[in-house]
Amino acid sequence: MGYVGPEVAKHLRAQRPDAILHGFDNAYFAHCLTGAPVLPERYLDEQFHGDVREMSLDLRGYDAVVQLAAISNDPMGNRFQDVTLDINQNTTVSLAKAAAAAGVKNFVFASSCSVYGIADGPPRKESDPLNPITAYAKSKIGSEQELAAIDTGMTITCLRFATACGMSDRLRLDLVLNDFVACALTRRQISVLSDGTPWRPLIDVADMARAIDWAVDRPADTGGRFLTVNAGSDDRNYQVKDLANAVAARVPGTDVSINISAPVDSRSYKVDFGLYRKLAPDHQPRVTLEQSIRNLIDGLKRMNFKDADFRSSDLIRLKVLQDHMETSRINDRLQWI
Repeated sequence: MGYVGPEVAKHLRAQRPDAILHGFDNAYFAHCLTGAPVLPERYLDEQFHGDVREMSLDLRGYDAVVQLAAISNDPMGNRFQDVTLDINQNTTVSLAKAAAAAGVKNFVFASSCSVYGIADGPPRKESDPLNPITAYAKSKIGSEQELAAIDTGMTITCLRFATACGMSDRLRLDLVLNDFVACALTRRQISVLSDGTPWRPLIDVADMARAIDWAVDRPADTGGRFLTVNAGSDDRNYQVKDLANAVAARVPGTDVSINISAPVDSRSYKVDFGLYRKLAPDHQPRVTLEQSIRNLIDGLKRMNFKDADFRSSDLIRLKVLQDHMETSRINDRLQWI
Protein backbone atom coordinates (compact mmCIF):
# COMPACT_ATOMS: atom_id res chain seq x y z
CA MET A 1 0.00 0.00 0.00
CA GLY A 2 2.73 2.42 -1.01
CA TYR A 3 2.62 4.09 -4.42
CA VAL A 4 1.20 1.32 -6.61
CA GLY A 5 -0.89 -0.62 -4.11
CA PRO A 6 -3.66 1.97 -3.65
CA GLU A 7 -4.30 2.00 -7.40
CA VAL A 8 -4.30 -1.81 -7.50
CA ALA A 9 -6.78 -2.01 -4.63
CA LYS A 10 -9.06 0.57 -6.24
CA HIS A 11 -8.96 -1.15 -9.64
CA LEU A 12 -9.50 -4.68 -8.31
CA ARG A 13 -12.43 -3.51 -6.20
CA ALA A 14 -14.04 -1.87 -9.23
CA GLN A 15 -13.44 -4.83 -11.53
CA ARG A 16 -14.14 -7.56 -8.98
CA PRO A 17 -16.77 -6.18 -6.59
CA ASP A 18 -17.47 -9.60 -5.07
CA ALA A 19 -13.81 -10.50 -4.46
CA ILE A 20 -12.37 -10.62 -0.95
CA LEU A 21 -9.34 -8.34 -1.00
CA HIS A 22 -6.75 -8.37 1.77
CA GLY A 23 -3.67 -6.20 2.11
CA PHE A 24 -0.41 -6.77 3.98
CA ASP A 25 1.92 -3.83 4.51
CA ASN A 26 4.72 -2.62 6.77
CA ALA A 27 3.28 0.90 6.89
CA TYR A 28 6.56 2.73 6.25
CA PHE A 29 4.64 5.18 4.06
CA ALA A 30 1.12 4.93 5.52
CA HIS A 31 1.24 8.61 6.50
CA CYS A 32 2.32 9.74 3.01
CA LEU A 33 -1.19 10.40 1.73
CA THR A 34 -1.44 12.84 -1.19
CA GLY A 35 -4.82 14.48 -1.51
CA ALA A 36 -6.74 11.27 -0.91
CA PRO A 37 -10.28 12.05 0.33
CA VAL A 38 -10.42 8.63 2.00
CA LEU A 39 -7.86 6.02 3.02
CA PRO A 40 -7.09 3.82 0.01
CA GLU A 41 -7.29 0.82 2.35
CA ARG A 42 -11.07 1.28 2.33
CA TYR A 43 -11.16 -0.66 -0.95
CA LEU A 44 -9.89 -3.73 0.89
CA ASP A 45 -11.96 -6.04 3.05
CA GLU A 46 -9.13 -6.21 5.55
CA GLN A 47 -5.67 -4.66 5.96
CA PHE A 48 -2.97 -6.50 7.89
CA HIS A 49 0.20 -4.82 9.09
CA GLY A 50 3.55 -6.51 9.48
CA ASP A 51 6.92 -7.24 7.93
CA VAL A 52 6.87 -9.54 4.89
CA ARG A 53 10.18 -10.98 6.10
CA GLU A 54 8.32 -12.37 9.11
CA MET A 55 4.86 -12.87 7.67
CA SER A 56 2.80 -15.51 9.47
CA LEU A 57 -0.45 -14.94 7.56
CA ASP A 58 -2.11 -18.24 6.64
CA LEU A 59 -2.37 -18.26 2.84
CA ARG A 60 -4.78 -21.19 2.64
CA GLY A 61 -7.98 -20.18 0.88
CA TYR A 62 -6.48 -17.40 -1.20
CA ASP A 63 -6.82 -17.69 -4.97
CA ALA A 64 -4.01 -15.25 -5.74
CA VAL A 65 -1.10 -13.46 -4.08
CA VAL A 66 0.30 -10.23 -5.55
CA GLN A 67 3.85 -9.44 -4.39
CA LEU A 68 4.41 -5.68 -4.54
CA ALA A 69 6.47 -5.37 -1.35
CA ALA A 70 9.98 -4.16 -2.15
CA ILE A 71 12.69 -1.61 -1.55
CA SER A 72 11.46 0.18 -4.56
CA ASN A 73 14.06 2.27 -6.36
CA ASP A 74 17.77 2.61 -7.09
CA PRO A 75 18.74 5.16 -4.38
CA MET A 76 17.07 3.06 -1.68
CA GLY A 77 18.51 -0.14 -3.14
CA ASN A 78 22.00 1.34 -3.12
CA ARG A 79 21.61 2.62 0.44
CA PHE A 80 20.20 -0.67 1.73
CA GLN A 81 21.72 -3.34 -0.52
CA ASP A 82 21.53 -6.29 1.89
CA VAL A 83 18.00 -5.42 2.94
CA THR A 84 17.01 -5.00 -0.71
CA LEU A 85 18.19 -8.54 -1.47
CA ASP A 86 16.42 -9.87 1.61
CA ILE A 87 13.06 -8.19 0.99
CA ASN A 88 12.95 -8.04 -2.79
CA GLN A 89 14.34 -11.48 -3.54
CA ASN A 90 14.60 -13.84 -0.56
CA THR A 91 11.22 -12.90 0.86
CA THR A 92 9.55 -13.01 -2.56
CA VAL A 93 10.74 -16.58 -3.08
CA SER A 94 9.75 -17.64 0.44
CA LEU A 95 6.32 -16.09 -0.03
CA ALA A 96 5.85 -17.88 -3.37
CA LYS A 97 6.81 -21.23 -1.84
CA ALA A 98 4.40 -20.66 1.04
CA ALA A 99 1.66 -19.73 -1.43
CA ALA A 100 2.29 -22.86 -3.49
CA ALA A 101 2.19 -25.04 -0.37
CA ALA A 102 -1.09 -23.41 0.67
CA GLY A 103 -2.75 -24.19 -2.67
CA VAL A 104 -2.79 -20.64 -4.05
CA LYS A 105 -3.60 -20.74 -7.76
CA ASN A 106 -1.82 -17.61 -9.02
CA PHE A 107 1.25 -15.74 -7.83
CA VAL A 108 1.98 -12.32 -9.34
CA PHE A 109 5.40 -10.72 -8.95
CA ALA A 110 6.05 -7.06 -9.72
CA SER A 111 9.35 -7.22 -11.60
CA SER A 112 10.95 -4.46 -13.65
CA CYS A 113 12.25 -3.59 -17.10
CA SER A 114 15.30 -2.17 -15.32
CA VAL A 115 16.78 -5.67 -15.59
CA TYR A 116 17.80 -4.71 -19.14
CA GLY A 117 20.16 -2.00 -17.80
CA ILE A 118 22.34 -0.61 -20.56
CA ALA A 119 20.72 -1.94 -23.71
CA ASP A 120 21.67 -0.37 -27.01
CA GLY A 121 20.00 -1.48 -30.20
CA PRO A 122 16.45 -2.67 -30.81
CA PRO A 123 13.76 -2.83 -28.09
CA ARG A 124 14.42 -5.63 -25.63
CA LYS A 125 12.29 -8.75 -25.61
CA GLU A 126 11.91 -11.14 -22.70
CA SER A 127 14.36 -13.59 -24.27
CA ASP A 128 17.11 -10.99 -24.77
CA PRO A 129 20.24 -10.80 -22.57
CA LEU A 130 19.91 -9.03 -19.25
CA ASN A 131 22.27 -6.43 -17.84
CA PRO A 132 21.06 -5.41 -14.35
CA ILE A 133 23.14 -2.49 -13.09
CA THR A 134 21.64 -1.70 -9.68
CA ALA A 135 20.90 -3.68 -6.52
CA TYR A 136 17.21 -3.17 -7.23
CA ALA A 137 17.44 -4.60 -10.75
CA LYS A 138 19.62 -7.49 -9.60
CA SER A 139 17.08 -8.41 -6.92
CA LYS A 140 14.32 -8.49 -9.51
CA ILE A 141 16.11 -10.82 -11.92
CA GLY A 142 17.30 -12.95 -9.01
CA SER A 143 13.69 -13.35 -7.91
CA GLU A 144 12.57 -14.30 -11.40
CA GLN A 145 15.24 -16.99 -11.65
CA GLU A 146 14.36 -18.51 -8.29
CA LEU A 147 10.63 -18.35 -8.96
CA ALA A 148 11.16 -20.22 -12.23
CA ALA A 149 12.86 -23.03 -10.31
CA ILE A 150 9.98 -23.65 -7.89
CA ASP A 151 8.41 -27.06 -8.53
CA THR A 152 4.73 -26.22 -8.32
CA GLY A 153 1.48 -26.30 -10.22
CA MET A 154 0.83 -22.69 -9.21
CA THR A 155 0.70 -20.22 -12.10
CA ILE A 156 3.44 -17.60 -11.65
CA THR A 157 3.50 -14.32 -13.57
CA CYS A 158 6.48 -11.97 -13.42
CA LEU A 159 5.41 -8.59 -14.76
CA ARG A 160 8.46 -6.66 -15.93
CA PHE A 161 6.92 -3.24 -15.53
CA ALA A 162 8.05 -0.18 -17.41
CA THR A 163 9.01 2.82 -15.26
CA ALA A 164 6.05 3.78 -13.11
CA CYS A 165 4.45 7.21 -13.32
CA GLY A 166 1.18 8.96 -12.61
CA MET A 167 -0.95 10.17 -9.73
CA SER A 168 -1.64 8.00 -6.70
CA ASP A 169 -3.18 8.37 -3.27
CA ARG A 170 0.38 7.87 -1.97
CA LEU A 171 2.32 9.72 -4.63
CA ARG A 172 6.10 9.38 -5.04
CA LEU A 173 8.10 12.13 -6.68
CA ASP A 174 11.30 10.08 -6.98
CA LEU A 175 10.31 8.87 -10.45
CA VAL A 176 11.36 10.62 -13.63
CA LEU A 177 8.03 11.91 -14.98
CA ASN A 178 6.63 12.71 -11.54
CA ASP A 179 9.79 14.63 -10.67
CA PHE A 180 9.60 16.65 -13.88
CA VAL A 181 6.00 17.66 -13.21
CA ALA A 182 6.82 18.71 -9.64
CA CYS A 183 9.79 20.78 -10.90
CA ALA A 184 7.66 22.47 -13.52
CA LEU A 185 4.93 23.42 -11.05
CA THR A 186 7.22 24.72 -8.31
CA ARG A 187 10.19 26.14 -10.21
CA ARG A 188 9.11 26.52 -13.84
CA GLN A 189 12.42 24.82 -14.51
CA ILE A 190 13.23 21.20 -15.43
CA SER A 191 16.91 20.25 -15.23
CA VAL A 192 17.73 17.03 -17.04
CA LEU A 193 20.87 15.74 -15.34
CA SER A 194 21.75 13.42 -18.22
CA ASP A 195 22.21 14.45 -21.84
CA GLY A 196 18.53 13.62 -22.36
CA THR A 197 19.10 10.72 -24.73
CA PRO A 198 18.52 7.71 -22.40
CA TRP A 199 15.41 5.72 -23.21
CA ARG A 200 12.73 4.89 -20.66
CA PRO A 201 9.51 2.98 -21.16
CA LEU A 202 6.71 4.39 -19.00
CA ILE A 203 3.54 2.92 -17.53
CA ASP A 204 0.95 4.75 -15.46
CA VAL A 205 0.09 3.20 -12.09
CA ALA A 206 -3.49 2.81 -13.30
CA ASP A 207 -2.21 0.61 -16.14
CA MET A 208 0.01 -1.34 -13.75
CA ALA A 209 -3.18 -2.17 -11.86
CA ARG A 210 -4.77 -3.27 -15.13
CA ALA A 211 -1.89 -5.68 -15.77
CA ILE A 212 -2.12 -7.12 -12.27
CA ASP A 213 -5.86 -7.61 -12.74
CA TRP A 214 -5.02 -9.77 -15.78
CA ALA A 215 -2.33 -11.74 -13.99
CA VAL A 216 -4.27 -12.65 -10.84
CA ASP A 217 -6.29 -15.26 -12.72
CA ARG A 218 -4.19 -15.81 -15.84
CA PRO A 219 -4.69 -19.42 -16.94
CA ALA A 220 -1.53 -21.45 -17.39
CA ASP A 221 -2.34 -22.11 -21.03
CA THR A 222 -2.02 -18.35 -21.69
CA GLY A 223 1.74 -17.98 -21.65
CA GLY A 224 2.68 -21.04 -19.61
CA ARG A 225 2.70 -21.98 -15.94
CA PHE A 226 5.69 -19.70 -15.39
CA LEU A 227 5.71 -16.48 -17.39
CA THR A 228 7.97 -13.46 -17.52
CA VAL A 229 6.46 -10.68 -19.60
CA ASN A 230 7.27 -7.03 -20.27
CA ALA A 231 4.29 -4.99 -19.08
CA GLY A 232 3.75 -1.74 -20.93
CA SER A 233 3.21 -0.49 -24.46
CA ASP A 234 5.52 -0.03 -27.45
CA ASP A 235 4.34 3.53 -28.04
CA ARG A 236 5.38 4.53 -24.52
CA ASN A 237 9.14 4.24 -25.02
CA TYR A 238 10.50 7.77 -24.57
CA GLN A 239 13.80 9.57 -24.39
CA VAL A 240 14.17 11.54 -21.16
CA LYS A 241 14.43 14.86 -23.04
CA ASP A 242 11.07 14.16 -24.69
CA LEU A 243 9.47 13.62 -21.28
CA ALA A 244 10.85 16.93 -20.04
CA ASN A 245 9.58 18.77 -23.10
CA ALA A 246 6.15 17.12 -22.85
CA VAL A 247 5.81 18.34 -19.26
CA ALA A 248 7.02 21.83 -20.16
CA ALA A 249 4.40 22.02 -22.89
CA ARG A 250 1.69 21.46 -20.27
CA VAL A 251 3.03 23.99 -17.75
CA PRO A 252 3.41 27.39 -19.45
CA GLY A 253 6.61 29.25 -18.74
CA THR A 254 8.65 26.16 -17.94
CA ASP A 255 12.23 26.06 -19.19
CA VAL A 256 14.10 22.83 -19.87
CA SER A 257 17.87 22.61 -19.41
CA ILE A 258 19.81 19.56 -20.53
CA ASN A 259 23.30 18.67 -19.38
CA ILE A 260 24.79 17.83 -22.75
CA SER A 261 28.20 17.19 -21.18
CA ALA A 262 26.88 14.62 -18.70
CA PRO A 263 28.45 11.14 -18.63
CA VAL A 264 26.47 8.33 -20.23
CA ASP A 265 23.53 7.26 -18.09
CA SER A 266 23.83 3.61 -17.05
CA ARG A 267 20.10 3.03 -17.51
CA SER A 268 18.90 3.31 -21.07
CA TYR A 269 16.68 0.76 -22.72
CA LYS A 270 13.80 0.49 -25.13
CA VAL A 271 11.45 -2.41 -24.51
CA ASP A 272 9.32 -4.60 -26.77
CA PHE A 273 5.88 -5.21 -25.28
CA GLY A 274 4.60 -7.41 -28.10
CA LEU A 275 4.17 -10.51 -25.93
CA TYR A 276 2.01 -8.65 -23.40
CA ARG A 277 -0.06 -7.22 -26.24
CA LYS A 278 -0.60 -10.73 -27.60
CA LEU A 279 -1.41 -12.41 -24.27
CA ALA A 280 -3.46 -9.65 -22.62
CA PRO A 281 -5.33 -7.80 -25.39
CA ASP A 282 -8.10 -6.69 -23.01
CA HIS A 283 -5.73 -5.27 -20.40
CA GLN A 284 -3.52 -3.03 -22.50
CA PRO A 285 -2.36 0.36 -21.18
CA ARG A 286 -4.92 3.11 -21.73
CA VAL A 287 -3.38 6.13 -20.01
CA THR A 288 -1.42 8.28 -22.45
CA LEU A 289 1.63 10.32 -21.51
CA GLU A 290 -0.50 13.45 -21.86
CA GLN A 291 -3.09 12.03 -19.44
CA SER A 292 -0.45 10.99 -16.90
CA ILE A 293 0.99 14.51 -16.94
CA ARG A 294 -2.44 16.10 -16.67
CA ASN A 295 -3.44 13.81 -13.77
CA LEU A 296 -0.22 14.66 -11.93
CA ILE A 297 -0.74 18.39 -12.45
CA ASP A 298 -4.35 18.19 -11.27
CA GLY A 299 -3.45 16.00 -8.30
CA LEU A 300 -0.60 18.20 -7.13
CA LYS A 301 -2.76 21.30 -7.48
CA ARG A 302 -5.47 19.63 -5.35
CA MET A 303 -2.77 19.15 -2.71
CA ASN A 304 -1.88 22.86 -2.97
CA PHE A 305 1.61 21.61 -3.74
CA LYS A 306 4.19 24.42 -3.76
CA ASP A 307 7.30 22.85 -2.22
CA ALA A 308 10.28 23.63 -4.46
CA ASP A 309 12.41 21.60 -2.02
CA PHE A 310 10.25 18.51 -2.48
CA ARG A 311 13.32 16.27 -2.92
CA SER A 312 13.84 16.61 0.84
CA SER A 313 10.21 15.88 1.67
CA ASP A 314 8.04 12.89 2.50
CA LEU A 315 7.25 12.58 -1.20
CA ILE A 316 10.70 10.99 -1.64
CA ARG A 317 10.71 7.44 -0.30
CA LEU A 318 14.38 7.38 0.74
CA LYS A 319 13.84 10.55 2.78
CA VAL A 320 10.96 8.90 4.65
CA LEU A 321 13.08 5.89 5.55
CA GLN A 322 15.97 8.12 6.62
CA ASP A 323 13.63 10.11 8.85
CA HIS A 324 12.32 6.89 10.42
CA MET A 325 15.93 5.87 11.14
CA GLU A 326 17.05 9.25 12.47
CA THR A 327 14.14 9.29 14.92
CA SER A 328 14.79 5.66 15.95
CA ARG A 329 11.52 4.35 14.64
CA ILE A 330 13.27 1.73 12.49
CA ASN A 331 16.73 0.16 12.62
CA ASP A 332 19.28 -0.26 9.85
CA ARG A 333 17.54 -3.47 8.78
CA LEU A 334 14.40 -1.38 8.24
CA GLN A 335 12.59 -3.14 11.06
CA TRP A 336 10.29 -1.22 13.36
CA ILE A 337 11.76 -0.70 16.80
